[in-house]
Amino acid sequence: MCLDFELKELGRIQMPKIAYVAPNGTKTEIDLKEGWSVMQGATLNGIDGISGECGGSCSCATCHVYVDDAWAEQLPAVEESEDDMLDCVDSDRKPNSRLGCQIKMNADLEGLVVYLPETQ
Repeated sequence: MCLDFELKELGRIQMPKIAYVAPNGTKTEIDLKEGWSVMQGATLNGIDGISGECGGSCSCATCHVYVDDAWAEQLPAVEESEDDMLDCVDSDRKPNSRLGCQIKMNADLEGLVVYLPETQ
């Protein structure tokens, strides 16, 4: 068993759940360590649909996600650098478009749902 999961079970580490929904509707739920990004959760857990080519530096737009409407208001506002990169996404930019590298998990985001676009 991974040390992070052992510590979670002991209540020493917070790992909120997040759900990634593929374009075909397949839903993958993982526990994601607080402070880690939505992009890191996908790439480290082999979730197809997010490549994160720049490693999370907000310079490639290959971690584009659509945040479930129920969660949109609970996220920090889009900063200028993210807004600029969202203009470069391959799939349609929508009002709920975000870059996964800019969404850091915390206990308040327990149950967050993000939808993956057709292409990155």
